[in-house]
Amino acid sequence: MDKIDVKALAKINIGLDVTGIRDDGYHEVRMIMQTVNLFDKLTITKTEDGSVTMSTNMHFLPVNDDNLCIKAAKLLIQEFGITQGVDIKLEKHIPVAAGMAGGSTDAAAVLFGLNKIFKLGLSRKQLMERGVKIGADVPYCIMRGTALAEGIGEILSPISPMVKCPVLIAKPGISVSTKQVYEALDSKFDTVTHPDIDQLIADIKAQDLHSICSHMGNVLEEVTIPMHPIIADIKQNMMDNGAVGAMMSGSGPTVFGFFEDNKTARAAKEALTASKMVKQLYLTTLYNNKH
Repeated sequence: MDKIDVKALAKINIGLDVTGIRDDGYHEVRMIMQTVNLFDKLTITKTEDGSVTMSTNMHFLPVNDDNLCIKAAKLLIQEFGITQGVDIKLEKHIPVAAGMAGGSTDAAAVLFGLNKIFKLGLSRKQLMERGVKIGADVPYCIMRGTALAEGIGEILSPISPMVKCPVLIAKPGISVSTKQVYEALDSKFDTVTHPDIDQLIADIKAQDLHSICSHMGNVLEEVTIPMHPIIADIKQNMMDNGAVGAMMSGSGPTVFGFFEDNKTARAAKEALTASKMVKQLYLTTLYNNKH
């Protein structure tokens, strides 16, 4: 095999709590991660010159060692003493800097792809162990499905698959600095409301969409929304148009909404398009791994 096509799937957070700040500056989290059927496409091709090269349809993305895809490829090439190189073509659809693990899932896809084309024989667990060296979200992006993430996001436990429902994903034309969001959280950490992650896990197990939506929570909304009020406006627009629940994913600014049926979700998509509040808008479904 000299070439492989891989899909890199995005994630949302159904619940996101920050439970503490470590001495090294990292944050302790409890998050419920969920893969969605919105994806980037990667084509990875073996080359003979030993170099790692990359191109993408997004002109503003780096295609040097700052890109997690390049880091992922070099990690395996160096570890296994591979003399051949690879060329990576990335077709980007997941919103960038949007709280959807776009860079991490691309890196995960590169690890998966190189494992296949160079027949390295690494298990999913072994790929995840290498992924954490690239970024805290990379192991989850290899694992996929519905999972509880703890520690700094690297301790993963599969949980019951999420109830199937349409999901509307909306990103306004703004970028959010994750660093700024966490710094703002640190300054008011003692006053924020923490979501009940354990209750949310129980709701997911019970397959009760209304209970899930009533207990969804993202502690970072309390600092991101005051900086970018449009996030609250998009949430309200989704709720006004039939969403059972709507929430910001990660550190933002992407908002997702869960719906009971496709007809309502399609109408909500049209309403949000007409509002001109969002730059990228996708109606998709939840991806469930069979654990």
